[in-house]
Amino acid sequence: MSTPQTDLTDAEFAELDELLATTPEPLQPLDASMLDGYLCGVLVQPRMIDIEEWLPNIFDYDGGLLPEDADPVWLARIQALVDRRYKALNRAMVENGWFDPVVLDLDDPSNADVASDEDPTFAAMSPISRALLPWVAGFQHACLCFPELSEMPDDAVMAALARLYRHLPAETPEEKEVVATLDRDHPLKDFDDAVEELVVTVADLRDLTEEHRYKVETVRRDLPKVGRNDPCPCGSGRKYKQCHGAN
Repeated sequence: MSTPQTDLTDAEFAELDELLATTPEPLQPLDASMLDGYLCGVLVQPRMIDIEEWLPNIFDYDGGLLPEDADPVWLARIQALVDRRYKALNRAMVENGWFDPVVLDLDDPSNADVASDEDPTFAAMSPISRALLPWVAGFQHACLCFPELSEMPDDAVMAALARLYRHLPAETPEEKEVVATLDRDHPLKDFDDAVEELVVTVADLRDLTEEHRYKVETVRRDLPKVGRNDPCPCGSGRKYKQCHGAN
């Protein structure tokens, strides 16, 4: 029996971040935090998605594709690391109902400062949401690449997505109203509380979509099942076991 692959170490997360940063221009790859959110967004979709389908989207936020002459050694190393993190996240969700997200450090001064006065939407966000923004943006990226989750006619799914997207910049009046309502009805006490809420919300989405994700389509017969001693449906007059059932 093979031993399950371990999750990435801190050094491997740093390596992965550096490898992604060397993605050929003009592609804009996800960073480690966005990638983590993206993988969770893939895992909670209402259908199983193979790595061949979801991997290309990590190399460009706008849907660009890697050039055919991309370094195969570089690509193989990224795929190996990303696949390990994907499997570790899935195993943690299944076995523990919990995972440790890769989010920015709230105490990092660069995460608390507003980049410029030209971004009033970002300036209006709380320090907690600024720290969680890359992870949630990665999750949203998965939902844009694979819209099945967002298109589910399920109020519980929509409510869970709103709990995550409260950490994205609210630009429209409707988005601002949703964030204000969540801040009023479900305030976040501190950063740890916000991270716990994020993980619980992802777990809720996984539970809400599990039935769809593992649903197996049944094969419907056009004709009743024929017993071996029944007359053969071909009209020969012989028993099925002596006619078309004689295999």
